[in-house]
Amino acid sequence: MNVYLCLTYLRGFVFLLDVETSSYGLLQQLLGGESEVYDYDLIVIGGGSGGLACSKAAANLGKKVMVLDYVVPTPKGTSWGLGGTCVNVGCIPKKLMHQTALLGTAMEDARKFGWEFITHNWETMKTAVNNYIGSLNWGYRVSLRDKNVNYVNAYAEFVEPHKIKATNKRGKETFYTAAKFVLATGERPRYLGIPGDKEYCITSDDLFYLSYCPGKTLVVGASYVALECGGFLAGLGLDVTVMVRSILLRGFDQDMANRAGDYMETHGVKFLKKFVPVKVEELEAGTPGRLKVTAKSTETDEVFEGEYNTVLIAVGRDACTGNIGLDKAGVKVNPKNGKIPVNDEEQTNIPHIYAIGDILEGKWELTPVAIQAGKLLAHRLFAGSTLKCDYVNVPTTVFTPLEYGSCGLPEERAVELYGQENLEVFHSLFWPLEYTVPNRDNNRCYAKIICNKLDNDRVIGFHYLGPNAGEVTQGFGTAMKCGVTKEQLDNTIGIHPTCAEIFTTMEVTKRSGGDINQAGC
Repeated sequence: MNVYLCLTYLRGFVFLLDVETSSYGLLQQLLGGESEVYDYDLIVIGGGSGGLACSKAAANLGKKVMVLDYVVPTPKGTSWGLGGTCVNVGCIPKKLMHQTALLGTAMEDARKFGWEFITHNWETMKTAVNNYIGSLNWGYRVSLRDKNVNYVNAYAEFVEPHKIKATNKRGKETFYTAAKFVLATGERPRYLGIPGDKEYCITSDDLFYLSYCPGKTLVVGASYVALECGGFLAGLGLDVTVMVRSILLRGFDQDMANRAGDYMETHGVKFLKKFVPVKVEELEAGTPGRLKVTAKSTETDEVFEGEYNTVLIAVGRDACTGNIGLDKAGVKVNPKNGKIPVNDEEQTNIPHIYAIGDILEGKWELTPVAIQAGKLLAHRLFAGSTLKCDYVNVPTTVFTPLEYGSCGLPEERAVELYGQENLEVFHSLFWPLEYTVPNRDNNRCYAKIICNKLDNDRVIGFHYLGPNAGEVTQGFGTAMKCGVTKEQLDNTIGIHPTCAEIFTTMEVTKRSGGDINQAGC
C-alpha cells in the first residue's frame, strides 16, 4: 500500500498530509517531533529497584522497553543476579542478617522466660539468605518477561545520544537505539586507596556471600552500612571493632546517631575513634585468614596496629556513572562525586535522558525513593501524568542493633533553618515492656519530635530509637505528609502497651531540662 506524505514547514509548525489512514502511526510519530525510528521507546540502564519499577510501568503503558543490567564483579570476585543493590547486597540480606542477630538477643531474653536454645551456624544462615535472594532474582526475570520487557545481561555504554553499545560477559557487542533513556545504575562501595585494601579487604558487596564466618572483624567507616554490618556481626557473637574517622551517621541527627553508637558500645561493639587506616597486610591466608591493619590518628601522631580475620570497608559509595559513555551523550555529571544533576522531573540536561535513584545529585539514596521516582517518571513520559516524586519528609530506618527511625529534619538542620528560639523539641526515654522481664536496657530507647513554633507546632522532625523502628516510623511518615502537629499527636489515643505510643504522651521539652526517664507502663 502506497503512502504519500507531504511535509511543509511554516513558522515552525509541521503540516502533514496523510493520504491513507494506515499511516496513522508514522503520522503520530512525526507530529511528536520524532522523525527517526528507534529500536525501543525506552531503554533503562540498570536493573535495580528503580530501573525495574520504571521499565515495568512503561511496559504496562504499552511501550517497547529494554532493561540492561550487568554486575561488575568485586575485587574478590563476588557477583550476583538481577535486582540491584537492595535485593542482592543491601536492604534484603542486611535486614535478614539483622534479624538473625535480633533472634540471638531474643534467645538470651527467652532464657529468662524459660526457653533453651542452640548456637548459631553461619553457613546455614548464609545459604538461607542467598536462596531467598536467588528466588527474588528469578522472580524479577519472570516479571520482566511477563510484561514483555526485553532484559539483556550486558554492560551498557552510550556511543551517541540515542545509541548505546551493550557488551555481554563474553565480550560480544550489540548496538541499540531508543527514543528515551533512564539511567538507574546505582552505586558501588568505595575503597580507601591504601596498600592492601582491594587485595585483602571486603565490602558489603562481599559480606553477604561469604562462605565462612568472618571471625574477628574490623569495620572501617561510620556510615549506616558500617554500623548495620558491625551491629549484626556483633549480634552473632563476633569480636567487632568499628574504626571511625570523624562522626557517626553523617547527615543524620547527631543526638540520635550518638545514642545508637552508645548502645552498640554497651553491647559489645568496640569503637576506635578519630583513626584512619593507612595499610592492610596479610599475615596468613585462609577462610578467614589473618590481617594486620596499621592506622593513624586524625588528631595526633599516634599509630595503631591491630590483627583481624576480616576487614570490612564501609566508607561510602560511588555513583556508577564514570564508564557508561555519558560524555558521548552530552550528559552533565558532577566531576567530584559522579552524581547527575536533574530537574524536578528527573530530567538531565539532555532532554531525552533521565536519571533516578542513588546517582542523583542531592537526593535520597533509598530503594523506595528510586521505585517511586521510576514509576512516576514512566507515567509522566508515557501517560500524560504530571505527578512528581516528593523528596521531602521521606521516612527511613537505620537497622543498627537498636534501630533508628527518622523522618524530616535532624535537629541540627532544623535549628539552622528556623533558629533555636522558634523550635520546641519534645523528647522522652522509654523502656519497652518486652525488655522488662529480661531486665535489660532500662530507659535506653529514646524518642523526640521537633516542632516549628512558627507553624502551629507542626512536626518537622521525627526521631525514634528502639525496636521495630521501621514499622513505627512508617505510619508517622504518613502523618508528617499530612502536616501533623503536636496537638494532633496529643489528641491521638495510643495503643498500649507499645513503643510507638510514646509519641502521644510526650510532655517534656529539651528546653525545660525536665526528667525524661519513664518509671514503667
